[in-house]
Amino acid sequence: MEIIVTHPADHAELIATYRRAAADASKKHDLIKTVANKGPKAIEAAVDTAAKAAKRRDSFAAKLAKLGVQVPD
Repeated sequence: MEIIVTHPADHAELIATYRRAAADASKKHDLIKTVANKGPKAIEAAVDTAAKAAKRRDSFAAKLAKLGVQVPD
């Protein structure tokens, strides 16, 4: 069994990174609405971009959960 000791500052940095990723995911999701009248290719590109941003956000949330840190809203 491996025990990983982390410093609270590491948690704070990871929380800040999560918050930036969450804000980016929200912004990318809003982009879908913005390009809705530009055609299917623009919508598809915006959806792909939003999905990647959400995946990054979820990845950071999973890392925080693994450390036992609740994800802030």
